[in-house]
Amino acid sequence: MPLQLDIVTPQAPVFSEAVDSVTLPTVNGEAGLLPGHAALVSALGAGILSYTRGGETQRLMVSGGFVEVNQDRVSVLAEIAETAGDIDAERARLELQEAQAELTALTSGDTDAFDAAKTKLERAQARLQLTSGK
Repeated sequence: MPLQLDIVTPQAPVFSEAVDSVTLPTVNGEAGLLPGHAALVSALGAGILSYTRGGETQRLMVSGGFVEVNQDRVSVLAEIAETAGDIDAERARLELQEAQAELTALTSGDTDAFDAAKTKLERAQARLQLTSGK
């Protein structure tokens, strides 16, 4: 029995099909999901979501939002979900450099600015990872 994978962003539905497995980033690390997985609700981290269907693996960059797993249905509500074709690698490199500079310039105690710069860095790294095929 396959998993039903639904990926939605605030802008539009991104993907809705039956798949064999899903691997996705959560704030607590990477989660691998197969049919029969226990119920789960978690915040999404920035990283690569991959799914396998018929022996073929597809990948997207996701960031922010939540994932819910219940009765072989994986619902991903992401702030951002992009394919490699959606990503401008040069822009992602610039975003990475900007985020690194922001993190370096931060003074201690500003946790909101640190969290924002860290998220920006993680998104840029995930975009570059996806466009490089790694």
